[in-house]
Amino acid sequence: MAKPITTLLFDFDGTLLDTNELIIASFQHVLNARYPGRFTREDILMFIGPPLIDSFNSIDPDSAEEMVREYREWNHVMHDELAREYDGVSETLKRLKAAGIKMAIVSTKRNETIWRGLKLLEAEEIFDTVVGLDDVTNPKPDPEPIILALSNVGSTKEEALMIGDNSHDIEGGKNARVRTAGVAWSIKGEPFLASLQPDYMLHHLSDLLEIIKGEGA
Repeated sequence: MAKPITTLLFDFDGTLLDTNELIIASFQHVLNARYPGRFTREDILMFIGPPLIDSFNSIDPDSAEEMVREYREWNHVMHDELAREYDGVSETLKRLKAAGIKMAIVSTKRNETIWRGLKLLEAEEIFDTVVGLDDVTNPKPDPEPIILALSNVGSTKEEALMIGDNSHDIEGGKNARVRTAGVAWSIKGEPFLASLQPDYMLHHLSDLLEIIKGEGA
């Protein structure tokens, strides 16, 4: 019988904070200047999730680091204007915290950017640990960041659930041997996440309140 879920590991962008338009606009800003008309919005969707350096390396390894710098500069300026909370996120996180659930962020973003987003959500005090790109050698889907987060909060993989909007989150959770949940509001669509066979599919973050009681499916 599966152990009760005591620990929730959240991806951040696209899961708790709606940064999709910010990310797409940031890529468009960089790529349209260098490759006018080459990358459509649909093309850019595949860059949502992986570390920036991986995405830009796939385009032009010689210019990748410079493009990362250009992306981050524009993204930093526009962050607070374009980022939005998904419905019910702050309220649900507070209820989970009050229920004694351990919570962590496990993201492929730099820590500075994660904390800026947490401030927007007024959730700086919610999470027991934040594991970002700065903390690991191998980001998701490698299990390293998930294992680190579990170590930081003193939990085992048997009692944890990894929640995210992208393949890296579900595959990373499976690689770390934790249960997984996709979010139906993913910009890539519920069918895409369902194809990865997560253990749960959330249609609202508050679904987690039932799952931790053992009533979700």
